[in-house]
Amino acid sequence: MVHASVIGCGHMGGAIVRGLADSEHRVTACDIETSVLEDISGIADETTTDPERAAEAPIVVLAVGPDAVGDVLADLDLSADQTVVSVAAGISIDYLDARTEAAVVRMMPNLAAEYGEMAAAVAPEPDAAVAALLSSLGTVVTIEEDHMDLATAINGSGPAFVFYLIGAMAEAGVEGGLDPESAQTLAAQTFKGAAETVLQSDESVEALIDAVATEGGTTIEGMDVLWDSDVETVLGETVAATETRSAEISAEVGDE
Repeated sequence: MVHASVIGCGHMGGAIVRGLADSEHRVTACDIETSVLEDISGIADETTTDPERAAEAPIVVLAVGPDAVGDVLADLDLSADQTVVSVAAGISIDYLDARTEAAVVRMMPNLAAEYGEMAAAVAPEPDAAVAALLSSLGTVVTIEEDHMDLATAINGSGPAFVFYLIGAMAEAGVEGGLDPESAQTLAAQTFKGAAETVLQSDESVEALIDAVATEGGTTIEGMDVLWDSDVETVLGETVAATETRSAEISAEVGDE
């Protein structure tokens, strides 16, 4: 069993706390807002408004905003045998290293951590204890830090883009006569099932499309619309804009 604290229990921090609730790990949740802690009371093993109390854990997950990371680390007296896992967008490993004696792991997770379905990118590769903790939340991929802004765009911000696409597909169903609940369920489960197929299959995405879009069938008609559209360009621009903003945040914080 690993003992971890989560400092900052807003949307992302709260998702991590909830995702660890059914695991074998012990979790201390820390936030300065008592109303936030009330929402996770009974979920975390312990709640506190005192960061120093949270800093007693061997693993400290820092889930505060980028502009607060420096101040929070300055208030924590962490030792070299502890690890800080930062989920703040744009905050570099060098920035963290300069402000703590603890080992540092930079992570870009997403909200699916709450359900054990997180996709997360980390740098550098975490030790066994940290890896065990994070694996309880979903899938973790080690990448070079130079690619962290891109990971922020793909798996960190990506759920919002997917939510948008699910909403658009569901709306098409409603406009065709489905009730909203049925349309959303069908659209969301279709995305979930398609994603699982990509993860489980040895086939490429292109081959999987071909398996569904058979010549003369219904799917090929829709795929022709997609292939003739600029949706691929738009999605590329969406990822690029998010990646750029992550890099801007990193530069802004680095100038402090």
